[in-house]
Amino acid sequence: MLFGKTILITGVASGIGARTAELAGQLGADVIGVDLREPAGHQGVFVKSDISSKAGVDDLVARLPQRIDALCNVAGLSGNMGAAPTLAVNFYGLRALSEAMAPRLREGGAIVNVASIAGFGWRANLNRAASMVGVEGFPDAARVIADHAVKNEEGYPVSKELLLLWTFRAAHQDLFKSRGIRVNAVSPGPVETPILKQFRSVLGDAKVDSDIARVGRAGTSGDIAPVVLFLCSDGARWINGANVPVDGGLEASINAEVLGF
Repeated sequence: MLFGKTILITGVASGIGARTAELAGQLGADVIGVDLREPAGHQGVFVKSDISSKAGVDDLVARLPQRIDALCNVAGLSGNMGAAPTLAVNFYGLRALSEAMAPRLREGGAIVNVASIAGFGWRANLNRAASMVGVEGFPDAARVIADHAVKNEEGYPVSKELLLLWTFRAAHQDLFKSRGIRVNAVSPGPVETPILKQFRSVLGDAKVDSDIARVGRAGTSGDIAPVVLFLCSDGARWINGANVPVDGGLEASINAEVLGF
């Protein structure tokens, strides 16, 4: 279902992005990989880029082809660099790239955002999340954080809350919907990737270990990549505005606990 498709994947230097790019190539897609660091062994086209600023996104878009079939937004920071750069990459940069590439996505194409179980709190923080998503363009992330009283250590979960809320909204925005472009999200639980140690320092060992214990093991990049690529495929043509938890049942366990059943 991916044979002959051109798929743009950010964050291909390691982890989920690297495995997604590798698997997409194995399934017959033409892969354009984007990262700040050059990946080892990447088989497709590689474009070095930094999406943490409007200038960086504009420069990247200028070097990309005029037509693609899907965009996989995998690149992200763990939060260990602070809230401002984390939001700049994980949400505002990702959104800017998606909006800029929308006219180049074929009709019926797809955008897949890699979110996280860490964004689970978007409902509880809905007013704040909606306000931050409502800031248009590529704002000064530090100013947005200050205006919304986001603590520095909250950068990662807040970025994923915004990403989930925007996914639901974008699926019905004219920029995408008018051309049948589907916008979905995948929310992994803890995954054994090179930045898991960073997540431990940001979220704490107790939180990460508790989440892993709930489901028996941490995930792998190989658990996440097939779901990302399924959402890129024509087999997912009637899935839009959805968040798919790929977490071994972690979200279900948390929901059961929160709802008391």
